Amino acid sequence: MKRFFARKQILTIPNLLSVVRIALIPLIVWLYSVEKNYHASICVILLSAATDIVDGFIARRFNMISDFGKALDPLADKLTQATLLICLLSKYELMWGLLAVFGICEITKLTLGIIIAKKHDEVNGAKWYGKANTVIIYTIMMALILFPQMKDTLATALILLCGAVMIAAHVLYFVSLGKILYIRKDERRI
Repeated sequence: MKRFFARKQILTIPNLLSVVRIALIPLIVWLYSVEKNYHASICVILLSAATDIVDGFIARRFNMISDFGKALDPLADKLTQATLLICLLSKYELMWGLLAVFGICEITKLTLGIIIAKKHDEVNGAKWYGKANTVIIYTIMMALILFPQMKDTLATALILLCGAVMIAAHVLYFVSLGKILYIRKDERRI
């Protein structure tokens, strides 16, 4: 795990972009909750999403993928997603259930990830279904923010869809991480 905290693992452009995403969170909260400026909130969320796309591109294109980045990038995503869910609690009571599902899924993945990192001395990156889950969460949360007068039935359907996608992605991660957990390190395919 020493390599996880090596300077060259931490001081990279993709990691800096992840830090920028985390720094944008208070601005999102302020614009949505205090200013009630939903369009500006969406602009900052889109900026955050753009930095997520750019950091992934730079990391892959310029070989700046690091274990630290594999942990920091999803942390920035999850903090932003949790922030959006919490902001929307004031408008949609069903968001409490979605927040509970989100919390359970993320705590489970984090716990399994830590166990795997200790056992295999590596950090696993995001999977396609996790990325799809992120896109769907952002899209639905932005729709709920952008259209505050949305009919309750449509809002409820979107929130339930978001929950179903979260659960599906969680099950796929659980299966994937479970397989990794129960194989020996020397059996892993690189």
